[in-house]
Amino acid sequence: MEPGHWQGWTKKNSPDRCIIGYPPLYSVTEHDPIRLGQPRTIYYEVKLARDSPEVFLALGFTALPYPSFRMPGWHRGSLAIHGDDGHKYVNDRWGGRDFTQPFKRGETYGIGMTLRSVGGPKPQVDIFFTRNGTMTGGWALHEETDAEQDLPVTGLEGFHDLSCAIGTYDGAKFEVAFEPSKWLYNPYQV
Repeated sequence: MEPGHWQGWTKKNSPDRCIIGYPPLYSVTEHDPIRLGQPRTIYYEVKLARDSPEVFLALGFTALPYPSFRMPGWHRGSLAIHGDDGHKYVNDRWGGRDFTQPFKRGETYGIGMTLRSVGGPKPQVDIFFTRNGTMTGGWALHEETDAEQDLPVTGLEGFHDLSCAIGTYDGAKFEVAFEPSKWLYNPYQV
């Protein structure tokens, strides 16, 4: 592989893991939309190999620190879309929420976040998801939540650095593209 393009695989019966990219894709000191007055979009894509033993992969983002032995989206400061069931998780260890179809071998998935100033003290944060180069869904970070069940989104609101978080368990084989020339989707021409 080359810079900005990773290849990964996990063995059968591997436990939950979270691969956290560094340096962060969003750095408060470099990208704060409130201070700079311009939006910031972060994005990456993952292709699930055609010969991947399983589809147990999750794509997301996390603020640091985050446990490397847990799937992204399950704990504080993280969100993810899980490929085994297509659910989205935002600091949610109760099974997530319906969002998309489960992942399939040979397909490419992308996840992104756009943080923009809306004139208040905190940025508006929108998350989007792509499948094979087409945007297929998204949500606002501060969408309606259940005050009794949902936990806070602290760490994801633009006040902390955010890194990519790729979750795996059992056997999976995949490629990750951070380099925009390798993406099927262009998040900057929306």
